[in-house]
Amino acid sequence: MTHAVRAFAPASVANIACGFDILGLALQTNGDGGTSLGDVVTATRTDRMTDPRDRDPVTIAAITGDGGRLPLEAERNSAAVAANALLQGEAPDVRVTLDIEKRMPLESGLGSSAASAVAAVVALDALLGLDLPKTALLRYSLAGEILVSGDAHADNLAPSLIGGLILVRSLAPTPDIVELPVPPGLACALARPHVSVNTRAARSVLGPHLPLRRAVEQWGNCAALIAALYGGDLELLSRSLVDVVAEPARAPAVPGFFAAKAAALQAGALGSSLSGSGPALFALCEGIDCARAVAEAMAAELEDAGGTECDRLVSSLPAPGARVIDDDPVPAAAT
Repeated sequence: MTHAVRAFAPASVANIACGFDILGLALQTNGDGGTSLGDVVTATRTDRMTDPRDRDPVTIAAITGDGGRLPLEAERNSAAVAANALLQGEAPDVRVTLDIEKRMPLESGLGSSAASAVAAVVALDALLGLDLPKTALLRYSLAGEILVSGDAHADNLAPSLIGGLILVRSLAPTPDIVELPVPPGLACALARPHVSVNTRAARSVLGPHLPLRRAVEQWGNCAALIAALYGGDLELLSRSLVDVVAEPARAPAVPGFFAAKAAALQAGALGSSLSGSGPALFALCEGIDCARAVAEAMAAELEDAGGTECDRLVSSLPAPGARVIDDDPVPAAAT
């Protein structure tokens, strides 16, 4: 019987400008599909519980790469909450211990909490030999994301789990997801300033109501983006990467955002916006060389405006999703 399984889940870009809460893409920032920017969770089976009250089903043995910021209490950690949801649904008499390796910065706009939750359920699914469908794994990982953000949304979870570029049509009554085509040669540029943005706080600034005119504009952009992906039309894709919902409310919290976005377009990007709730910016580009130039241009503007260092990252697309991995060297987390 297998007693421990190690799984990796990659970082992701959520929203992709016009697709608030419904669009996301997976990242592979070393460009070769290896375990780069993302999280690793090792699930170890301890023993079967004789009394469910005897001990929590999930405990966290250790967390590395987080600078001591994340809680070890299972009920406050996205990976443990997702793992517990899976156990309650599939194996309520089993208990496990998790070791979490953070290979990405926290509160960066790159789906840190989602990667932890996804890596946990993928490791646990393999550990117990369940072979659950992706929709079930996504449903269980949602519990971890709800803990962190306060809302059920899967635009980071789904691409981190499945890979590629994903549309989340609905989450109820069960997740309904669509894997979208990626035009050949498309790449993603990223610039991440060394500051943090809390996802729950960033969602709170959006407000509960949206003017009809802005809603219609957002729907049009999102529909056109999907059409551009299926048609391989990069000019239409460029026109569609416009966010009139979240970006106007969130961008002021990122010093230099508008200058960085302008610099991205000047350097050849098809379009640019916040990655998730920020502070990272993403840009879609035609080719990895263009992506490198765009990442440099965005980062330079962010550093100049914010007075802080900024990571430059690029990813070929589409990128693979979560998977079980063998033991491998742990790269330094992005700083």
